[in-house]
Amino acid sequence: MSIINNYELYKVFYWAAKTGSLTQAAKTLYLTQPSVSHAIKQLENSFGLPLFHRNARGVTLTQEGTILYSYIEQSQLLISLAEEKMTALKNMDDGELRIGASGSLFKHYLLPYLEDFHRKHPGVKLYLNHGTTPEIISFLKEGQIDLGVVRMPITDPQLEIKESFQLQDSFVAGSLFSELKDKVLTLEQLLEYPIILFSRNSRARMAITEVFKGYGYSLKPEIEVGSVELLIELARKGLGISYVTREFVKQELEEGSLFEIRLDIPLPPAQVGIMTTRNMPLSIAASEFIKMIR
Repeated sequence: MSIINNYELYKVFYWAAKTGSLTQAAKTLYLTQPSVSHAIKQLENSFGLPLFHRNARGVTLTQEGTILYSYIEQSQLLISLAEEKMTALKNMDDGELRIGASGSLFKHYLLPYLEDFHRKHPGVKLYLNHGTTPEIISFLKEGQIDLGVVRMPITDPQLEIKESFQLQDSFVAGSLFSELKDKVLTLEQLLEYPIILFSRNSRARMAITEVFKGYGYSLKPEIEVGSVELLIELARKGLGISYVTREFVKQELEEGSLFEIRLDIPLPPAQVGIMTTRNMPLSIAASEFIKMIR
């Protein structure tokens, strides 16, 4: 007897025992009464044991039937819970969404989408892991997150990357360097001032280093920091000229506490991508969030 057939027989047995009536079991399962009687007979024959006493008012369990029911009842309850859980996951009334990104991308880009997603699906728990791009790649491969939002390029056969949006990095300074506001600087002139860069393992740092190298210059910062907030604050305080994503200092540029240094060369934009594990099915919550941010 196949597992599927066994399950159907157990389901008939469960409802016959629960209702004490073959007629009621048939109504519940949308079957005919002869089909219910046949299913129970099949089950009794497979065990070689009587499971029900038949009487004018319906059926009652035999001692053997009572033992079987104690097990089948637990399995039916678990199956019902599983079905409810699957429905909740499908409707996103339950579940979880695990995302990896840098702290600055969470704060300056992803936060509005997270707020919108949480408002629409309050039953889905959010888990946010922040770190560098290599750390986020590790989180993804280890199964700690469903998706990562990182700067490109990323080349890894285990990962699938979908382009999402562009950022523009730029050099910014505070009021102590106000004499540079109306000037267009060459790279050589810029290097006469103290430069503040993010730590060595950042994509932005590697990208701007390559730009300078392409023009024959070595970019050596006077100050290195480990967070975008420090890049912004040190520039505001006048400790140097910071290289930071323009979108992350939009407020400071608008209020005038920082201004952008103009250069005689264009700086390339940075592409941000959504990273997932190749050939790994995404949860409905993760798929929905990706649609939102793309």
